[in-house]
Amino acid sequence: MALARNVGSTDKIIRLVGGSALALWGVLGAGLGGTVGMVALIAGLVFIGTALINFCPLFKLFGISSFKG
Repeated sequence: MALARNVGSTDKIIRLVGGSALALWGVLGAGLGGTVGMVALIAGLVFIGTALINFCPLFKLFGISSFKG
């Protein structure tokens, strides 16, 4: 069963750019040794993942969709 898309193209770009920045900051800026760095890395990876699969579980939970198509 395929997941219904609910992440649109603009949302996808924002998630990829923001998630990449957050993940990089978590690794390089905050440092993985600290809690803040790990949380930033995980959050960034979640944003990147949801962008790549065009599906956000929170969007589904709240009945939101930015996908046009």
